[in-house]
Amino acid sequence: MKLSIWRINGRAGTVQAGSQSGIPPLIRRNTVYIALVQALQGSGGQLAITLGALMVVRLHGSASLAGIGGSILGAGRFAAAYPTGKFTDAYGRRPGMVISLLVSLVGGILLGASIALSSFLVFLVGMAILGLGVGAGRQLRVAAVDMYPPARRAEGLGYVLTGSIVGALVAPMVVGGGELLARLTGADAIGMSWYLLQVVLAPAMIFALLVRPDPKSIAANLKHYWPSYQLSAKTGDATSAAGLSTFLRHRPKQVAFVCYATAQGTMSLMMVMTPLVMSESGHSVPSISLTVAFHVLGMFGFSIPLGRLVDRVGRKPLLGVGLAVEAAGAILVPTTASYLVITLGLFLVGIGWSAVNVSSTVLLADTTSPEERGRAIGASDTFAGVFSIVMPLMGGFVVDMSGLMAIGILGGALALAPFPALVRLQERSPGQYGETDSSAG
Repeated sequence: MKLSIWRINGRAGTVQAGSQSGIPPLIRRNTVYIALVQALQGSGGQLAITLGALMVVRLHGSASLAGIGGSILGAGRFAAAYPTGKFTDAYGRRPGMVISLLVSLVGGILLGASIALSSFLVFLVGMAILGLGVGAGRQLRVAAVDMYPPARRAEGLGYVLTGSIVGALVAPMVVGGGELLARLTGADAIGMSWYLLQVVLAPAMIFALLVRPDPKSIAANLKHYWPSYQLSAKTGDATSAAGLSTFLRHRPKQVAFVCYATAQGTMSLMMVMTPLVMSESGHSVPSISLTVAFHVLGMFGFSIPLGRLVDRVGRKPLLGVGLAVEAAGAILVPTTASYLVITLGLFLVGIGWSAVNVSSTVLLADTTSPEERGRAIGASDTFAGVFSIVMPLMGGFVVDMSGLMAIGILGGALALAPFPALVRLQERSPGQYGETDSSAG
């Protein structure tokens, strides 16, 4: 039977052509559980975006700080990324998932309590804690790629990311349930929504505990779980002592970091600025909400086919295509007042980001051992977090100085910025790279 050959961190391995058959039952079961955790936990972040500004106005009495909840949420995600990766590298992915859910539970309770106590301070603390939980929850991507061999790694990630679509639907249900309970009990609808979130996160905790064995353990013993997968003797794997400085000296990781950071920055910029573009063009709030829904569909709805494409044609080609599509979408958004054109532009930003997210995550998984993978992906999230905070702030200044069209130019330029680094990446076949450090090639 024909074999495809790959190499990762000194391990040479083969995957039989027949490996495109079904996923082993244990891997399939764990993938479903992790996808469910992704879906349910993601509803907390969606709820914060939906209710955050309303809560600020209610508790602070002014709209001047309406965006502070989103900023604190983003800062919490930024702060949690690398430490969580370090923790899961040492103790496993499942403990990281459980802790992220517990932290999210505490954050949700405090946010509900902030309404009951009419306390802006409690709101700020609750949002910060929720941000830490949401940020820690991004390690679910690591758990997904851990369980699949390189030839199917992006496909496995695609299954888990698709769960985010369900999460986007759960949040409105939580808000609707909170309003119903408020009418029945006389309580505040926003506060009840946050308390109801606990009902959503509780089963997520159960699903996280059902993930067995730990995905990190599966990654270290892939041949035991994938009958068609074969791995030769160890010939110089990465060590658990690797850290940020080591990652930054490795060219494939450099490319993954810069591509994902700029893709995240572009998306954050366009998500914040597109409603302003649409409002200036005379579109209603429900219309803007529908456009954002199409954007979320682009972000996660095509994760599985994109993952399979990444496995088939390679990480580098999809990074390039994703960045180009995202740039085209960013430029398209402010060029016209047409609702369809603006919606198409934001949808393209979402699907371009999705291709970069899947490709860069898998590239990092390809070039790391299970003992350092959480830190590598956590570092990528940290760099991306900086861009997601800075770019929306920069966008406001750009609009003031140069108008809305400048937003599209800025977003497009940012998305295309990694191409000089990307073209130097040598990917001989999907998951097999030529460079080992920054001076290679």
